[in-house]
Amino acid sequence: MCGIAFLFDEHLSADEHQARMQAALQAMQHRGPDDHGLWQGQGVSSGHRRLSIIDQAGSIQPMLSPDGRYILSFNGEIYNYQELRPDLQTHWQFHTHGDTEVLLAGLIRFGTAFIDRMEGMWAFALWDKQEQRLLLCRDRMGKKPLYYQTSGSFLACASELPALKRLAQQSWAEDLAASADFFRHGYYLPGSTAYQNVCELLPGHVIEWAPGKNCVEQPYWSLQIRTFQGSKEDAVAELRSKLIRAVKRRMVADVEVGAFLSGGVDSSLVVAIMCAELGVHPKTFTIGFQERSYDEREFAEQIAKQRGTDHHVRVLESWDRAQLTSLILHNVGQPFADSSLLPTFMVSQLAASKVKVALSGDGGDELFSGYQRYQARAILRWYLHLPKTLRRSAEKLIRSLPEPMAHHSRSIIKKAHLLQDIINRIEDETPYFAPVLYPHEQYASLFPSLIGQGKALPNLPRQENSDDIQQMMYADALIYLPQDILVKVDRASMGCSLETRAPFLDRDVVELAFSLPRHWHRSGFSGKKMLRQAFSDLLPANIWNRRKQGFGVPIHDWFRKELGQEFEELLAKDSGPINPAEALNLLRQHRQGERDHGYRLWSLYIYLLWKSSGL
Repeated sequence: MCGIAFLFDEHLSADEHQARMQAALQAMQHRGPDDHGLWQGQGVSSGHRRLSIIDQAGSIQPMLSPDGRYILSFNGEIYNYQELRPDLQTHWQFHTHGDTEVLLAGLIRFGTAFIDRMEGMWAFALWDKQEQRLLLCRDRMGKKPLYYQTSGSFLACASELPALKRLAQQSWAEDLAASADFFRHGYYLPGSTAYQNVCELLPGHVIEWAPGKNCVEQPYWSLQIRTFQGSKEDAVAELRSKLIRAVKRRMVADVEVGAFLSGGVDSSLVVAIMCAELGVHPKTFTIGFQERSYDEREFAEQIAKQRGTDHHVRVLESWDRAQLTSLILHNVGQPFADSSLLPTFMVSQLAASKVKVALSGDGGDELFSGYQRYQARAILRWYLHLPKTLRRSAEKLIRSLPEPMAHHSRSIIKKAHLLQDIINRIEDETPYFAPVLYPHEQYASLFPSLIGQGKALPNLPRQENSDDIQQMMYADALIYLPQDILVKVDRASMGCSLETRAPFLDRDVVELAFSLPRHWHRSGFSGKKMLRQAFSDLLPANIWNRRKQGFGVPIHDWFRKELGQEFEELLAKDSGPINPAEALNLLRQHRQGERDHGYRLWSLYIYLLWKSSGL
């Protein structure tokens, strides 16, 4: 796991190239503290920071082909590299034992067709010195990041935005259309960033570029919705086999592999497979909260005890503003409203003190219908058939009750408020492609100058006869997962020099999950039916029967204390497109206990924090 950077600018001196590349690599030291490398040619340079996981003594990067024509800088892991290597040995004499040289040899031998044979997570830059051509690529599900900026005969790319800014050495301006999307969803849509003319390479895409030519970005993979051919029993057996193989593949390392263990179904299942099916009893890591409604330690400890893992726990007692500021400005590099970034960093920090690699349960909810919003959509089908007068009376009753600040898993009244929020947003989420933070009227009041602005919506796969819940699952897997969950986990874990691997994002598991009828995944108000049928023997009933809790953070309490005052101070300095009066009204309602606006206030706060840094 690493950080990569590439710069082409013929107008720069060799010394300036080196200075910019060194600055970019320094900005990504957390991504690769074990080693760093820099290659320079005429008007071009490539850089790499390394976290040594496989072939620790070898596989130095940037890696050059034997004739010096190709230069590769690679971030990630190719889990099946040992399976790919024999087919290359007849045309390539290997000098290392890792996956980097397999990738280099495969790309030279087969071109971009080799990518289809790879299983893993990656972002790489391959420079052809002879043809003056660059190939950029990002893994199918967007686990590893890659950002770029280009104009004419200039191109710069890097694993993180702060590093890219040091490479480009250009003033960046806010992209208000992208900001409009951030305020709607809490993150940026695929391909866009907070900055004008600064782009994110899309998951499952490659870019081919040459100086003076336009970037040609095209998909090498997309989620094709096929119908499973076989019985439900066949699918259960295939799912069990493929997920076990996915976990086994992600155990490939020359260092110890641990696991995150939240106490939810997905991480618990990954740990159970490691122990029961692979005979590995890893170190496991959990973050706890003092507020009981957010705390899942007892369930994590239950699994750890049952499976005999070496379990480690840390409790989030208070939030650290300096740590948050550093994560947003120096790792993410743009506003990011998922408040669980902080506990994810803390559990990564805990894990990094013991291991260099940890498996996670990311992707399980999107693939196997685990989110509460799918259940809410099922309830809405019934609710929206009720007479309007009855619905208005129900809303009036719900809103007359003060909204509890507790986690929704511990309060029926809280659930009722959240459901009413979804009802109020239903038009803005139809057709669904991502959850929104505000209903239209509230959004218009908060951000009047952004009405009508936003990036083009991404195309999503569609299947004939698929229902609204199935479309939500597709959208969450292709938008919410890469733009929120995977950003959070990558920046938080790599901020601690920890590699995370997600078995649920194995290509075979993803494609199998989306080939199955939706009613196999969810019936009534219960999801993850296929996972339960395939692995019912590996987890106790109380884990399977738990309501989805999520990795929540008690930010509602923070805004009633010092964070609320800081929010007011930031708002007074530079509110940007935010209507200060409406924002202060949200804060007032929150402080007085009328409504829980914690997550909405947090998104505004993060934006203001970023804005105050001077972009």
